[in-house]
Amino acid sequence: MRHILVLCTGNSARSILAEAVLNRDGAGRVRAYSAGSRPTGRVNPGAVRLLERLGLPTEGYRSKSWDEFAAPGAPKMDLVVTVCDSAAGEICPVWPGAPLTAHWGVDDPAAAPEDQIDRAFRVAYHRLSARINAFLALDFEDMDRAALMTRLDAIARI
Repeated sequence: MRHILVLCTGNSARSILAEAVLNRDGAGRVRAYSAGSRPTGRVNPGAVRLLERLGLPTEGYRSKSWDEFAAPGAPKMDLVVTVCDSAAGEICPVWPGAPLTAHWGVDDPAAAPEDQIDRAFRVAYHRLSARINAFLALDFEDMDRAALMTRLDAIARI
């Protein structure tokens, strides 16, 4: 099983959605986690509403610092994916095990006008889901690092 950490600055919306999709669609192959450089301390209600509508679990998600995953005893990550441009530009902690990194930026649905927030969350979910499922369609367990990095970069353009 591969361990994947999804990062976003606030860890309240996009990274939570990606964690949920990876754990649902990658069951048995991946275990996903999410975190943020400056966590908001709460999961965005729009993310919770969408997960509920999709029949995905909403229990157990929380906005947390990426420091938890750089600390001794944290799971060793195989892949770290940033989903927001600000997190991608920050200096990340040193991750144990030197995981691969990818950037799959998605617009922040929480920044949408209130009357468009649910639509913005659906758009973010669909973009993340398409990228995640393209990743899960790979035989990544048997790919070398260079080949996998090439594919991860291509997935970012989906």
